[in-house]
Amino acid sequence: MEILWSLVVGVFVTAGVYLMLERHIIRILLGLILISNAVNLAIFTAGRLTPGNPPLIVLGSVFPPEGAADPLPQALILTAIVIGFGLLVFALMLLYRAYIETGSADVDAMQRSEEDQ
Repeated sequence: MEILWSLVVGVFVTAGVYLMLERHIIRILLGLILISNAVNLAIFTAGRLTPGNPPLIVLGSVFPPEGAADPLPQALILTAIVIGFGLLVFALMLLYRAYIETGSADVDAMQRSEEDQ
């Protein structure tokens, strides 16, 4: 199962890099989000995928059962999802402001600085 998810991560990274090489600013943002999701999925896959064996500690024992999933990557991914959503909203507002100022969503059209005005 981990091999399949590793291939999905590879496809996400490939698509994200392809989108980030485009000239349109929205495609660059979508590529950034795809790479962010690929990293989250890679961390989740690294924490072992065991749907039949949850990371719960039985009453009276000290450690979770053998072969259980690691709960730490799951907690890290929950935090990363919230941070990624905040990054998405911030980038969308920044891109909206750049679009209003330049009148274009093309990266090459956004090359002027404030000193040129």
